[in-house]
Amino acid sequence: MIQLFRFKNLIFIVITQWLIYTAIISPIFDKYGLTTLLPAAAFWLMVLATVLIAAGGYVINDYFDLKIDRINRPESVVIGEQLSKQSAMRLYIALTGVGVLIGIVLAVWLKNISLGFIFVIVPGMLWFYSSTYKRQFLIGNVIVSLCCALAILVLLVAESGVQTAYYGDLIRQTPVLQQLFRWVCGYAVFAFFITLIREIVKDMEDLEGDRQMECRTLPIVWGERNAKITVTVLAAVCLLAVFVFDWLYFDTPKGNMFFTLFSPANVFIVFVALFLWFIWYSKGKKYSAASLVLKLLMSAGILYSLVFYYLMAQAYQLTMFGLFKVV
Repeated sequence: MIQLFRFKNLIFIVITQWLIYTAIISPIFDKYGLTTLLPAAAFWLMVLATVLIAAGGYVINDYFDLKIDRINRPESVVIGEQLSKQSAMRLYIALTGVGVLIGIVLAVWLKNISLGFIFVIVPGMLWFYSSTYKRQFLIGNVIVSLCCALAILVLLVAESGVQTAYYGDLIRQTPVLQQLFRWVCGYAVFAFFITLIREIVKDMEDLEGDRQMECRTLPIVWGERNAKITVTVLAAVCLLAVFVFDWLYFDTPKGNMFFTLFSPANVFIVFVALFLWFIWYSKGKKYSAASLVLKLLMSAGILYSLVFYYLMAQAYQLTMFGLFKVV
């Protein structure tokens, strides 16, 4: 029953949003002698709304994928075995309904229409993904990837809205919002591409069941080899973007061997090399190894926010987590 909610994924969402806000957004404001203005209660309500909507998305996905899952992964089927379809639908409505309600209340509290729009549109995207678009060519993969990116962008929308409401045009005359958008959007784009690649890999794993249910996923329409070429190209584009971002914006301490060796680009290329190895030398269910590498890559990318925080604290004498200074 617990696997229905993908608790590991939900915990990852909480950790991701907390790290992006604490280790990316907060130190950028600290750098310019400013502070974040989003109330702690508002932040945690936003996290809760995101988690509830994501949990509801997992439930409705399994609801519509029941026949496919009985072919691809019969051992993990919950709906129809431990939980009736009617109960699953009621559970989905409850989770999503409460999540949307919290999101709308939060948007009214912060007077942020864009924030409310996100919490309304995402559940709709997840519904249509599970019911229709998941079985169509590529569009379902893009929808899931966009939802993952929005889980990060929602933090930017909330904080920038509060800052603008408080300071007005004055905040726009400083470089803080520009740097904020650059880094948070960079992480969102990273999440989008890694999720897109992983969704295509999952389609490659589920080829048998998807084909029997007459789905039109990318591996079915283009073939397995062309799907491998597609994820290889996407991985190369993502790698190039990381190299450019690293070169332009990531200030690695000069002469520090550790940060030079473990720069974002160097870490990324190791994971990409492992991923491509598993993709081109694995078949069928063995693609799970490539999927695992992508999960580790996503985790490494999010955890790298701590490195960013450390470097910011060292360069601008900031107090990390309000506890200690870096010398």
